[in-house]
Amino acid sequence: MVNRPLLSNRPSWLRIPEPGDFRSPVHDERVVARLGLFLGAAILILFVTGLISHLHQHPVSWLPFYPEPVWAYRLNQGLHVAVGFATLPLVLAKLYTVYPQFFVRPPLTGPLHALERGSVGVLVASTVFQIVTGILNVFKLYVFGFSFTTVHYATAWLAFGAALVHVGISFPVLFRAFAAGARDLDVADPDERTTNGPATMEPGTSGDGATRRGFLASVAVATLALTALTVGQTITPLRTVALLAPRDPFDGPQGLAVNKTARGAGVEELATAEDWALELVGPGGTTHLTRADLLAMSQHEAVLPIACVEGWSASARWSGVRIRDLATLCGGRADDPVHVESLQEAGTFYATSDLPGSYVAHDDTLLALTLAGEDLDLDHGFPARIIAPNRPGVLQTKWVSRLVVGSAAVGSAAVGSAA
Repeated sequence: MVNRPLLSNRPSWLRIPEPGDFRSPVHDERVVARLGLFLGAAILILFVTGLISHLHQHPVSWLPFYPEPVWAYRLNQGLHVAVGFATLPLVLAKLYTVYPQFFVRPPLTGPLHALERGSVGVLVASTVFQIVTGILNVFKLYVFGFSFTTVHYATAWLAFGAALVHVGISFPVLFRAFAAGARDLDVADPDERTTNGPATMEPGTSGDGATRRGFLASVAVATLALTALTVGQTITPLRTVALLAPRDPFDGPQGLAVNKTARGAGVEELATAEDWALELVGPGGTTHLTRADLLAMSQHEAVLPIACVEGWSASARWSGVRIRDLATLCGGRADDPVHVESLQEAGTFYATSDLPGSYVAHDDTLLALTLAGEDLDLDHGFPARIIAPNRPGVLQTKWVSRLVVGSAAVGSAAVGSAA
């Protein structure tokens, strides 16, 4: 009697597939390499722009930011979110081309192969996580029970590190895939790592008529289409076709979008109180200025963008008092740092911000009192708000109640960070 393995009795449709069972020519290292190149570039852009945004909000002394050019943060965050959306079809296409390799047996052939597969696992998991949570954040759907900014930042390092390891290990494959040039894409190669069918198969085709070039072209079209349908929240001329954009930057009071309303911030009563006055603390002492006092001071007008971390941005015409004028009024210098406090509840991220000396000294850094020639709407920060160039919207503090100038600002910032 002959003993046969139990698995041999399985129907063919229950058999665990092998890489050779996937006969489409898109499961090919030449296609994988080209998609990997674009996906790697996207990951690099996302990492750099995300790091810039993080350091704007959590500054370090060794990498200061400056108010010029005024549009820099707007470009940075618009690019970050646009590339984030574009990464979605790239990731899906890359997973489709490589998934036959999930069935390679044995699953591990040595330490280097284990490192390669481990880096791929971490890269896929972290990239998918970043895309999904990033899109949810853009749409302000906070269904996850953790701090988005903290976890998103930490996972970005994980994804970037895994990408570096994967590229390092796969470099010989990448070199071989690109060495033959673009014309090699539609040529059948008997030495391909994956099986594309019998040698008699028409080069570059499969049963469903797909080609390597056609597949890459369709991925490019999908990527560009998704970008065009979302990037209008940053690039105004494309606003009319931004059908999938989460925000219209001009949809809001005074023709400008709002992320957090006065009601949502719990400041309606305090912001409209008749006895509101700005507390100005500096080397020369403490001064209180009513809104009428502020309006009586020299006014300056500036056209500056609100650039939100969710990717939308829009320019508007603001006017108010230069922060440097307020700094000198209380005995400080025109380039002293300024700590800003809001009427919002202490301890929230939006409640405080800090203006470095270079920002304070800039002509267009204002305690804004009007928007588009009208008093600030309550949701835009009435009675007064910060507006400064090259700065995330989250740091353009609304409903300002207190400014601390000079060396006292450093102590106030430390207390605010600990709250």
